Amino acid sequence: MSNWFKEAIIYHILVDRFAGYREERNPHKPVFLGGNLKGIAGKIPYLVNLGINTIWLSPVYKTTAYHGYHITDFYSTDKRFGSEKDLKNVIDLCHQNNIRVLLDFVPNHCSNKHPFFQEAVHDKKSKYRNWFYFNNFNNNYLCFLHFHELPKLNLDFKEARDHITGAARHWLQMGADGFRLDHAIGPSHSFWKTFRNEVRLVNPEAVLIGEAWLEGINFNMLKTIRIRNKYWRWLFSFKPWDIEREYIGEMDGVLDFYFRHRITEYIAWKNDPAHYTHQLEASIRQHYQRFPGDYLLPSFIENHDMNRFLYDAGQHREKLKDALKFQFSLPQPPILYYGTETGLTHNQPVHWDVPFSDLHARQPMPWESMDMELVVFCKELIQNRKKRQSEISQFH
Repeated sequence: MSNWFKEAIIYHILVDRFAGYREERNPHKPVFLGGNLKGIAGKIPYLVNLGINTIWLSPVYKTTAYHGYHITDFYSTDKRFGSEKDLKNVIDLCHQNNIRVLLDFVPNHCSNKHPFFQEAVHDKKSKYRNWFYFNNFNNNYLCFLHFHELPKLNLDFKEARDHITGAARHWLQMGADGFRLDHAIGPSHSFWKTFRNEVRLVNPEAVLIGEAWLEGINFNMLKTIRIRNKYWRWLFSFKPWDIEREYIGEMDGVLDFYFRHRITEYIAWKNDPAHYTHQLEASIRQHYQRFPGDYLLPSFIENHDMNRFLYDAGQHREKLKDALKFQFSLPQPPILYYGTETGLTHNQPVHWDVPFSDLHARQPMPWESMDMELVVFCKELIQNRKKRQSEISQFH
């Protein structure tokens, strides 16, 4: 990996909900609103003005779901998001404006509507049977955690592994600058080593950032994940930084869930966060000391799977500003989830066990009613961060 990602300021986009969507569709239902790649292309001037230098796009591959994570073809875009030409146009426009593009990549599982799975589940002699983990007595199969509509791919079977690594190469050759790797704890370490090597052959500067967390995972789900000593570690309770350290040497870093929990605990949930500043700083400093300097921990205060920070902070705008200020002061790359900069929030919580409650955190970008004071605040944070980085690089 080159050093470019160390200076990344990342903007995380849920494609269906960001731009180009249709106003008349109900955003509180798990349906395609119509957000698309052409819409994103039209908002690149906005992103340039905001000051970010990297975007992370939710999965754009052929899918059965608006969020893109239920994939039916790893090698083509979903026409509802746009064509491959549209994706190439977004990547090219971003590059012309010095913005890198990370694609969300989902190697662990696919939709049960994927034609390879459909053939395998209906024909025990199918050549795709070994691409999945079937129990031949009852035709049950391993899936992503407990989601039966998402069968788990057997990435230690060569043909399946080659298919998935080939898809990654395909998108890199189009110009993608790297991947955010969904559910990194699902595939084996053997797979990740192969994957990294294949990616580096196409683009030595491509970045691999894993999603490595265990929240909401119970004992019965352990059979679907491939981390080291998982049953032993389960007995003695997992440490979040242990899971984040698991991929040193295989990825360039992982999303920092530990940071997100601490900033929620010390800012969102406290009546007077200023009294806890030293504790928060000490906690994060100690956390960073657990990792080698070249292993990156992109920070985020919210994402598409959890409460918006403003909800956790009781809709307290100053707390949101405090959290962003702290996040942007850290040495790790900050991630801004779309809408954070305009105070997107909700009134009902996101719950793991409540179907589709994650829609609360996935509302459309409110282009017609932007909170410009907050947008300017975020823009200044970004400018100040770039200025500090520039001064540090000149000093060295």
